[in-house]
Amino acid sequence: MTVLVPAEWAPHRAMWLGFPSHEDLWEDDLPQAQEEVAALARALAGPGAERVRLLTGSAAGEADARRLLGDVAGIEIVPGRFGDIWLRDTGPIFAKSGGADVAQGFQFNGWGGKYQLDHDDEVAAQIATASGVKLNAHDFILEGGAVDHDGAGTVLTTGQCVLNPNRNAGWTQDVAEAAFAQAFGATKTIWLGDGLANDHTDGHVDNLARFVAPGVAVCPVGFGRGDVNIEAYDDAARRLAEATDAAGRELKVVRIPSPGWIEGAEGKAAPASHMNFIIANGAVIMPTYGEGQAADLALQALESVFPDRKVIGLPSMAILTGGGSFHCITQQEPA
Repeated sequence: MTVLVPAEWAPHRAMWLGFPSHEDLWEDDLPQAQEEVAALARALAGPGAERVRLLTGSAAGEADARRLLGDVAGIEIVPGRFGDIWLRDTGPIFAKSGGADVAQGFQFNGWGGKYQLDHDDEVAAQIATASGVKLNAHDFILEGGAVDHDGAGTVLTTGQCVLNPNRNAGWTQDVAEAAFAQAFGATKTIWLGDGLANDHTDGHVDNLARFVAPGVAVCPVGFGRGDVNIEAYDDAARRLAEATDAAGRELKVVRIPSPGWIEGAEGKAAPASHMNFIIANGAVIMPTYGEGQAADLALQALESVFPDRKVIGLPSMAILTGGGSFHCITQQEPA
């Protein structure tokens, strides 16, 4: 039976969103991270025109969520269990199979064994059950942030992550493409190389490049003298420009300014990316990392490729301390 993952810009029935719930993980950043996620939830439910299903991971997290968002129309607070908020990676990827909804679940090993937390391996089943959708549990390791879909059979990914032996030992491009064909109905996989420096996901593609329309992809262009990812960005742009999609089209590649140097832990560059935007029904919401020209230019560039949606920038500095941003903590449920 034919399986297909709808493009993110296709209509959604709901948007799942993880709410920071564990003080022992977020420490002093917890209140600000909760405020940033609350702002994202409001934007998704408002101009984003989404039914937001906010998953909390502890009793304390649920109480904080209800305090911040309990009376906001369009936001449903769903008590649950997770290690942390990265639902893109621990939750299912929703697909269509023979006209029916199906949730594709995968094995999760904490991004190659780096961060293995209680209950993260239960998230996919919780979301599928709450959505009333059958969960297909696949036996290979994959995170949702490692793949991007054009809704027509093309998958975008990076070799640094998907072929990393800390995920599925012995995987080759051919093995991975066969797995993508089975789980996603993919008939074409476009392989990028390395992702962002200091990204504990080993190069998730949703920090590097995204499909934004049929035959159109975006990826960053380096910004400022301190940008440590210029070579990775340019390599991704070259590979995209040389690629064709499942329909045989050459891709149009739009370059979007990166945030440039954003300092993270121990004085290293943080894996901050404007690519970690989320496409909602009525809006595109892009993370920002402080004041500056880079964010303004990136928002203008996204407006050019999403003329039918409101493009919104919201702060994500506290969320970034956990290693990701808006796309990492969301998962769309197609209509």
